[in-house]
Amino acid sequence: MTTHNPTTKKKALILGVTGQDGSYLAELLLEKGYDVHGFYRRSATGNTINIKPILDKITLHRGDLADPTSLYRVINTLRPDEIYNEADQDHVSWSYDGVGYSCDITGSAVGRILEIIKQIDPKIKFFQPVSSNIFGMSKDAIQNEETPLRPQSPYGAGKAFAYVLCRYYRDVFKMPVYTGIFYNHESPRRTEEYVTGKIVRGVARIKKGLQQKLLLGNLDTKIDFGYAKEYMEIAHKIMQLDQPDDFVICTGEVHSIREFLDEAFAYVGLKPQDYVEFDPRFARPGNTSVLIGDTTKLHHAIGTVPHVKFKQLVKILMDAALEEVTRNEHISGTTKSN
Repeated sequence: MTTHNPTTKKKALILGVTGQDGSYLAELLLEKGYDVHGFYRRSATGNTINIKPILDKITLHRGDLADPTSLYRVINTLRPDEIYNEADQDHVSWSYDGVGYSCDITGSAVGRILEIIKQIDPKIKFFQPVSSNIFGMSKDAIQNEETPLRPQSPYGAGKAFAYVLCRYYRDVFKMPVYTGIFYNHESPRRTEEYVTGKIVRGVARIKKGLQQKLLLGNLDTKIDFGYAKEYMEIAHKIMQLDQPDDFVICTGEVHSIREFLDEAFAYVGLKPQDYVEFDPRFARPGNTSVLIGDTTKLHHAIGTVPHVKFKQLVKILMDAALEEVTRNEHISGTTKSN
């Protein structure tokens, strides 16, 4: 059994440590004095840029959510105090083209992890991020932890399965399983596969004269844009609660992609209508209703809710994108001169 000695460091295992959320979480736990371990798969070995500054401070373990033996080996060897599952197929658009893989890694893998924890030590705390996509075409104007699930994508369906599994293991086996129902959360670590990453880098390159057009899908989609780093701080606070539960995590306000574009282009003194064009390739086959969350339960439990709102978030993303494009331009120029 895991018996934590207050004089020793808490041990945490982060599944998916190389991603946006996993890397922010690793940095946070290091700051809090944890012994941090990360689990990463073969295809991520060349993509450790997000954890490059802390590679010498954490311990990495090879494995894959699709492989129960690697999960069992690492969890059984480490016997961590806390496990955070930040690994899944987290791209909605990709899930349409890889239904089986997406449902397995996003949903079924959570069952594998929970069953392994139950067999090794059911007192290990487990955090599972879920997504507002589980609500999909919601009949509720504002969603909370008891809103009926109606996903509109394989990704959303996979997350709904993960959510139900977490409740099952908590209710039936009394395991300390916590979930965070995350609404969209962004950061400079989002790649260009995600619309916010594509927009801010595109705007930055257009400002620098390195790009002429920005091709996008539906601009009228309304999204609750939060800040990933802040959401990981909240996830950690949730895990410190004595009573495991489910919590909606969001800013409580929505803005359209068009508004995001306007704000990003305005930040560099340009107008989106001069550069943005619609491309049907980027339109999703299934859209959700406007998803707005209720954080009342979260506030009562941990005394705080997300504070970084839309305009501040766009500024954070644009500052980082402009810096990145300038740095890449300098590196490219240096390479050419050499």
